[in-house]
Amino acid sequence: MNGAVRGVPVVRLAARGDGVTVDGRFVPGAVPGDVVAPDGRVWPGPGRAPPVCRHFGACGGCRLQHVAEPELARYVRERCLEPLGRLGIRPDDVAPVHLSPSGARRRATLRAVRRGGRVELGFSAEGSHRLIDLAECPVLHPELWALVGPLRALLADLLPEGVVAGVTMLRTEAGPDLLLSNVAADRPDRLGRLADFARATGLARLSVEGPLGVETVVAFASPVVSLGGVPVVVPPGAFLQATSDGEAALVAAVAASVGAADSVADLFAGLGTFALPLSARARVHAVEGARAMCQALDLAARAAGRPIAVEHRDLFRRPLAGPELDRFEAVVIDPPRAGAQAQSQALARSRVPVVVAVSCNPATFARDAATLVAGGYRLARLWPVGQFRWSTAVELVARFSLC
Repeated sequence: MNGAVRGVPVVRLAARGDGVTVDGRFVPGAVPGDVVAPDGRVWPGPGRAPPVCRHFGACGGCRLQHVAEPELARYVRERCLEPLGRLGIRPDDVAPVHLSPSGARRRATLRAVRRGGRVELGFSAEGSHRLIDLAECPVLHPELWALVGPLRALLADLLPEGVVAGVTMLRTEAGPDLLLSNVAADRPDRLGRLADFARATGLARLSVEGPLGVETVVAFASPVVSLGGVPVVVPPGAFLQATSDGEAALVAAVAASVGAADSVADLFAGLGTFALPLSARARVHAVEGARAMCQALDLAARAAGRPIAVEHRDLFRRPLAGPELDRFEAVVIDPPRAGAQAQSQALARSRVPVVVAVSCNPATFARDAATLVAGGYRLARLWPVGQFRWSTAVELVARFSLC
């Protein structure tokens, strides 16, 4: 910037990725270190990086590709801490930020639509439902990106004009697992076309979701992922952490937080992301509301001889409470974005020595953290994790100790 030009420096990134100036203005596309001139122009500073994707600025998936690595890590850290600070909560310690690399996304949900005989396939545009037809995607694992071209050809045959389909892709150890929604598989010719596609692209399994639910069209191998060294067959469309390395960072933080506890409850356990690793040295009671994931975890734990008791239970309507909680030395809780207000209130009334919270929403985490603190817990350590690279989505692990 020319030394004669005066302006207002950008000092931080807001939750949705806009730059915020020292005088409180929100400037789209600005980065800490930039200077906003009086005429509104943004003079770039050292916090910038060249975007790596041609769709940057249009696609809603990667709002922060123009942010250099140190500022990206700072953003993830502050996103985790800022909602806590508003409530007067300060962790005793904050671990270094973990950032997932590019090309690491093993799970993704895209949309497809046929227009003019051509299929557009990709993510939604920033702030709208308009579809960005992907020509590249640096966040997807190459094995998943390799499916995009063949999928366009497949859906050009199967989708009626103007119909929107959902595409959920998951990279497993046996090959990609694919779930298509709103794609009819009601005739032998369509079933044959889907099976041929699955064979040609090396899919482990291909399923479709329609009015009657999810049906598997073809399975050439069991779509398996290893959690804590235990193979788990993933149900179609089941939740899994978006990247393997992000999952590893979360698991390491949870394990460090639980420590030497012999009895652990894992609430909102899913497929066993934390229950299975923890079961290598502790007895685990895993509670999950989705029946298919409960069954998958139970089968995997039994086959591996792991000491895991699996309970199918809706923790929003019927949280664990009282003696159900007090028998555990540590409780791990990993709710969806809405958080777990009722379960946090029950934990705040418990005598569990250690509560380990995993969250993908700093706002609802802060709300639930305040409940625990009011109940006598101390936020001892927080681990920020940015596994959705270049996204405004962040995750965290927090260890609460009973005072």
